[in-house]
Amino acid sequence: MSMHYGLIFDVDGVIADTERVNAEASIQVFADLFGADGVVRADFAAGLGRGAAEYVRAAARVHGIELSDEQVEAATAARQEYFLSMLAAEPLPAFPGVLALMEAARACAAFRVGIATSSTREKSEAVLKSACVPYDQMVYVTGSDVKNKKPDPELFLTAAARLGLDPARCVVIEDAPDGVAAAKAAGCRCVAVTNSTTEENLAAADSVVRSLEEVTVSMIENMVD
Repeated sequence: MSMHYGLIFDVDGVIADTERVNAEASIQVFADLFGADGVVRADFAAGLGRGAAEYVRAAARVHGIELSDEQVEAATAARQEYFLSMLAAEPLPAFPGVLALMEAARACAAFRVGIATSSTREKSEAVLKSACVPYDQMVYVTGSDVKNKKPDPELFLTAAARLGLDPARCVVIEDAPDGVAAAKAAGCRCVAVTNSTTEENLAAADSVVRSLEEVTVSMIENMVD
């Protein structure tokens, strides 16, 4: 029985405030591709953490816009392009406590640290570089590596397998209800941070924090043991 601990970080809304930029890029897409003005960040709420297609579909539903699969594909491609250029123009720093927690865990022999995101490799890599995360020294699973998006547990099961750990030895850090559901379905423990939604919406997590500054390595160990 391995006495290792796994710590798995989601990217969007956990490592950096990508949700703000996601929304800005998506609002631009609705204006440019579908002539829909008046789309606001809250319109994407139902798609939070479920991958790009569901994110786009959420606002389309709010505005009564019928989108074909081709239109959704065009919208998600344009959204990524806008997102990457916005990020290049204005890099996103890591949220408070993120890099310190990663460093503390990586300094412990008993810890294995990974990244797991529904986002594409290209998009998430841009975020990780911007936030100065040493992702090339960690297990790194993206939406491109799995068939099923959250709330399906495949992403976190894949990350745990690549860390060489039983999911029960892993703690996932999430910010979205579907991410919490995916982590719990995988058999992992989950810390949810209220960067993107309310504490009430994240109540299914084992622990809810306002900032990763509140999370310590010993807290992660205690959640597993």
